Amino acid sequence: MLSFLAAAAANGGHVPLYWLDLHLTRGIDFGVFTLRWYSLAYLTGIVFAYWHVSRALRFAGAPMAQRHADDLFFYCTIGVIVGGRLGYATFYQPHLWGDPGALARLWEGGMSFHGGLIGCTLAMAWVSWRGGLNFFRVCDYVAVVVPMGLLLGRCANFVNGELWGRVTTADVPWAMVFPDGGPLPRHPSQLYEAVLEGLLLLVILLVLFWKTGARFRPGLITGVFVGGYGLARFFVEYYREPDAQLQEFAARTGLSMGQWLTVPMILIGLVLVGRALMQSPVGATQLKVPAEPVPE
Repeated sequence: MLSFLAAAAANGGHVPLYWLDLHLTRGIDFGVFTLRWYSLAYLTGIVFAYWHVSRALRFAGAPMAQRHADDLFFYCTIGVIVGGRLGYATFYQPHLWGDPGALARLWEGGMSFHGGLIGCTLAMAWVSWRGGLNFFRVCDYVAVVVPMGLLLGRCANFVNGELWGRVTTADVPWAMVFPDGGPLPRHPSQLYEAVLEGLLLLVILLVLFWKTGARFRPGLITGVFVGGYGLARFFVEYYREPDAQLQEFAARTGLSMGQWLTVPMILIGLVLVGRALMQSPVGATQLKVPAEPVPE
C-alpha cells in the first residue's frame, strides 16, 4: 500500500499507474495452500473485534459479561459468513440459488456487506434475547469495531486487483490500470472505501466510544455506524464500477445496487441517532449485567 502512495505522489498526472507494476500477490503461498489476503482480513477483523470488546467489558457500565462476548462472536462469525454469502447471491448473483454447489464455494469469492450485516444483527439479537441483554447496547459495543474489518477487507480487494472503480482520465494522479479492467485508467475505489468506510469511520466511532458518553446512550454508536457507512458507501458508489450483471439496472434506475441498499441504512441510522439523543443516558441501575452462573 505504501508503494502505491509513493507512486501516486511521484506521478505527474499524465501516465496512469499500473497495478501490475506494484508486484502485489493475492495471498501468502504456503506450498500446500495459499492464504488469501481477503480471508486474512476477515480473520484479523474478527480477532481485533473480540479483543476490543473483551477490553471494553472490563470497564464499568458494560452491557454484558465475557461469557456473552464469547457466544456473541461465535454466532456473529457464522452470521457474517452465511449472511454475506446469501446476501451476495440475493443482491448480486441470483443464479447462485439454482446451483447449491456454487453457492457453497466461498473460496471463489463473492460476499455482500449488507448480507453480512443482516446475519450479524440476527446473531446479536439471538445472544441478547437468550442472555436477557439490552440489544442496542450490545450492538453499540460491536458496531464500534466493524470498520476495522471494512478497512482491511477493502485493502485486500485492492491487493487482489478486484472491485476496481469507474474509468477516469490519466490526469487523476492515482488513476490505475487494473489487469482485469481493460486498458483504460480507473479510480482505485477500493482505497476510497478503505479510507471512508474503514479508517475515518473507525476513528469517529472509537472517539465516540472512549472519549464521550455515547456508549451509555443505547443505539447511538450503532446509528452513527449504520448511517455513516451508508453515506460513505453511497458516495463511493459514484466512483466504483457496478457489477457487470447490474450495469443495466444502474442505468435504468439512476443508482447502483449498492446505493439502493444504503438508502434504508441511512434512514435507520438517523432514526437510531434521534432515538438515542431523545432519551436520557442509562443510569447505574440500568447498567447491571446478568450475574455469572454459580458453579455447582
